[in-house]
Amino acid sequence: MREIICPDKINTEQWLGVLETAHGLGLPTTATIMFGHVDRYHHWAVHLQRLLELQRRTGGITEFVPLPFVADEAPIYRRGQARRGPTFREAVLMHAVARLVLGRDIPNIQTSWVKMGLEGAAFCLRAGCNDLGGTLMNESITRAAGARHGQEMKPEILEETIIACGREPRQRNTLYEPVAARDDFDSDRPIRGYG
Repeated sequence: MREIICPDKINTEQWLGVLETAHGLGLPTTATIMFGHVDRYHHWAVHLQRLLELQRRTGGITEFVPLPFVADEAPIYRRGQARRGPTFREAVLMHAVARLVLGRDIPNIQTSWVKMGLEGAAFCLRAGCNDLGGTLMNESITRAAGARHGQEMKPEILEETIIACGREPRQRNTLYEPVAARDDFDSDRPIRGYG
């Protein structure tokens, strides 16, 4: 799959090796999947299985973030080599299945409001996600691909969305440790989001 969508980047075995090395050195990482382009469901299943195997060996993955493919301006889509992205149903199912497959070993499943929109992300919170991500002050990758959901979100709106889903908002750092609510920005602290 990586040979098709990103031939100039490291392959799957190399990527897993980098993560395993980082974890062995005590550096936790996140893990993602971009899906809905040239892939099929069995590719998604293999991806989740490989992450689960890595996590069971190392315990170093702090969160899993499914990232629906945003196609509009993506070169692979514009060349007619990829589909338009996953359906909404497929995107919600990816988040829900990730919770079922990874939940005991990777307890944090994040939904991206930039990729899914705020309503879509709320749907994913109801389908097993426990993290809405952060405010993203200057997101450019997804917008360059044609996303329609903006680049910055006020904390109050994220909190209202979380509460409307029957959840309690809590700020956290990149290691999923709690932080005081809406502290003033301090460049020495890890980036914060809502888990």
